[in-house]
Amino acid sequence: MSRPPLPPFTQETALQNVRLAEDAWNGRDPARVALAYSPDSRWRNRSNFVRGRAEIEAFLAQKWQRELDYRLIKEDHLYHWPAGRRPDDHAGLSELGL
Repeated sequence: MSRPPLPPFTQETALQNVRLAEDAWNGRDPARVALAYSPDSRWRNRSNFVRGRAEIEAFLAQKWQRELDYRLIKEDHLYHWPAGRRPDDHAGLSELGL
């Protein structure tokens, strides 16, 4: 099954792809989200190890039952510094309005 947009991405199609992924996650339909991953996907979430679409679907169903206020924003990349301590001149979360 082909789902647009597909690589190679332009700026516009990359943003569209990000928004589609965000919408799927925030729609909280584990079966729909699991389809975005290969049948043999491997995930690690903290101490949980998940393999394959069926386990991804079950993991997401449990996650979203516990985390009722969970929301994903994939475009919110406001943090641009090398690994390590946040530079003194980089705004904090409250200064960014978050």
